Amino acid sequence: MAKSYRRVDRDQVFLFPPDMREWLPAGHPVHLVIAVIEDHLDTSVFHAGRRTGGAGAAGYDPDMLLAVLVWAYAHQVASSRRMEELCATDVAFRLICAGNLPDHSTIARFRKDFGGAVPGFFTEVLVLCARLGMGRLGVVALDGTKIAASASKAANRTEERLRELAERAVAAHAAADAAEDELFGDARGDEVPPQAWSPRGRAGRIREALAQLEAERQAAQAEQDAKVAEFRARQRAGLRTGPPPAGAEVALAEENLARVRAARAAQLAGLEERYAAGQPRRSRAAGVDDYCRVREAAVKVERARERAAEAARKAAGKAGPGPVRNVTDPDSRLMPTRNGFIQGYNAQNVVSEDGLVIATELTSDTTDMAWFAPMTARAVRAAALIEANRPAGRDGGGAPGSGGIELVLADAGYCSEDNLTCPGPDRLIAAGKRRDLEKAARGEGSDSEGQDRGGPAVQAMRERLRTPEGIEAYRQRGHIAETPHGHIKHNMGFRQLSMRGTDNAAAEWTFACAIHNLLKALTTGHLTPQALAGLAG
Repeated sequence: MAKSYRRVDRDQVFLFPPDMREWLPAGHPVHLVIAVIEDHLDTSVFHAGRRTGGAGAAGYDPDMLLAVLVWAYAHQVASSRRMEELCATDVAFRLICAGNLPDHSTIARFRKDFGGAVPGFFTEVLVLCARLGMGRLGVVALDGTKIAASASKAANRTEERLRELAERAVAAHAAADAAEDELFGDARGDEVPPQAWSPRGRAGRIREALAQLEAERQAAQAEQDAKVAEFRARQRAGLRTGPPPAGAEVALAEENLARVRAARAAQLAGLEERYAAGQPRRSRAAGVDDYCRVREAAVKVERARERAAEAARKAAGKAGPGPVRNVTDPDSRLMPTRNGFIQGYNAQNVVSEDGLVIATELTSDTTDMAWFAPMTARAVRAAALIEANRPAGRDGGGAPGSGGIELVLADAGYCSEDNLTCPGPDRLIAAGKRRDLEKAARGEGSDSEGQDRGGPAVQAMRERLRTPEGIEAYRQRGHIAETPHGHIKHNMGFRQLSMRGTDNAAAEWTFACAIHNLLKALTTGHLTPQALAGLAG
């Protein structure tokens, strides 16, 4: 039973202790975050773009703003307005700000301008984790995850629609010019308003989207032309060509027919010359159209036309709007996910055994295939950096030249002959779906199942994953690769980017990965006051 009620006196001068650090327990993680940023990370790159000594009010310390963003992203807050509110009402945020109250515009400008500094911040956090003894590199895993962009799927437009919007914008700008010329004449004030001409405005994004579509079409055409040229060269050399490139089958078949007809016509002309010279006729020679090879080539042309017509019919049956670009964020793409399509990006992460993201990249590619070699090379460099900063007496293992990495794990989205044979550490890349790999490892199904798919490297990998050692090693992939993605999206609540454009969006994703690494050091007990004191000593 209580003796009485505690007194509630809101007029008391010092309701809180005068030392702000006593507002929270000594073991609260915000103290460690502040100490890490102020004393253990090189944040000079965040200060490089700031200028002091001029007229006006004092600016906010970049270290303080950086700590605000780190703490906010770690606690599912990405809105600058919400951060402004918390800086006034939340004790941890108030402690970070030391009584300052940055408004949302200040926070948003700082975040918008920190893109060039984020890669260095990510590296600094990674080095700190290495110095704390983290970064087990024997086995690493590469995986991609789709992250929503700050744009809606409804903002996608076809090329035809983009051109229509661009024409409207030009007409609107011309009308604005004419109206202002009539109103102002040659005086100041006759310029087109900033929202009309700014490259960051809607008209600029429409132009950028059109330019991307045109560049993509030219690149696809150049790739197609190169494949056709290679096919023709092999054909002329009498080498095996395989099936013709898609989309050029009819043209190549018609070229082959013309070539065979010309060759037969030349043969008949030569025979007529010999007959005219007195050589006796032994038998009636088949005409050009009756010649067996000409008939075969003609049949191939007809079959090619039939296949092309069937392909066109199927394409028309499921025809969509064609290539599209987003007028809000032209760099983002429609990304397939388990729950349908999202407007977003494809993030590539390489993760260590103990859950550190050691290499990351945000891409606009809807598939993962092209990123195995670049991300592996980046992971090797990051692993070498970790090894160089690892405490004495601790060894991350790994083969020479691998930076400590012994094995790279990746799912079937990365499986190709090139990815299996490119330079780098040893790798296990799934040659099929996980359930099929498990069935094959248990000896279920036909021994020859799937052996006719893929080149020699793919087939060798399929056989390796049938062994107990191979499948046991590959089973680590899901836990290693996918856990950080779940932590970033679920625990940190980071499911959608706030920044637009590849550079800004990539900086924000890299920032989120750096915070994941910092939180990993906190939750695993590596980042403690004693550990930081040991680093300082």
